[in-house]
Amino acid sequence: MTSASTPDRRALVVRGGWDGHVPEAATDLFIPFLDQHGFQVTVHDDLDVYTDAETLAATDLIMQCWTMGTITGDQVSGLRTAVENGTGLAGWHGGIADSFRASSDYLHLVGGQFATHPALPAEQRPGGEADNYLTHTIHITDDHPVVAGIENFELTTEQYWVLTDDLIDVHATTTHPAREDQPWHREMTCPAVWTRQWGAGRIFVATPGHSVDVLEHPSVRTIVERGLLWAAR
Repeated sequence: MTSASTPDRRALVVRGGWDGHVPEAATDLFIPFLDQHGFQVTVHDDLDVYTDAETLAATDLIMQCWTMGTITGDQVSGLRTAVENGTGLAGWHGGIADSFRASSDYLHLVGGQFATHPALPAEQRPGGEADNYLTHTIHITDDHPVVAGIENFELTTEQYWVLTDDLIDVHATTTHPAREDQPWHREMTCPAVWTRQWGAGRIFVATPGHSVDVLEHPSVRTIVERGLLWAAR
């Protein structure tokens, strides 16, 4: 898939893993945006491209949507090297923050990992996926370019609890309340949008994005689109 105009940069879409995060439909939302911004876009449905050093060196942005997968040592090494050398890496929700749980090298690269999304209290659960849809607020915490001018906003969807390190730059947070039906005893605030500098490369992560309707929320979509451009070389 290539841009109708002469592209200035190259974007690589890497999608797959758990079908529940609809990797094809989710990434298809943003491919036209990349095309409109002068990227030549190529889509890969496997991780072997991460071992292609020549392709990665010529790639300015990787948009990854791959949940609960397995990555080989060679694949994660290729990805880390590419980002360190300037290739941007961006994604949302489990497609970047819950991609390869068993790879410490991947977790070190991204700087955060999904731990859970608390469910509704038992007596409020309607059944199915909606049991995990909590109404919560995304609090904007600074004026970084990916969130500048965006007000705090409310979502009813999975609220990610993530484990992160101090190398990330946090631009939005969400707070899990203390609840009698849960084992934690005080509020827990987690990053919801962060960026990370890795060598010459940039990484962007947004934790909202469980489903297409969440990604279509105006604030979420704006943050992701800005994040893609910010992360690109």
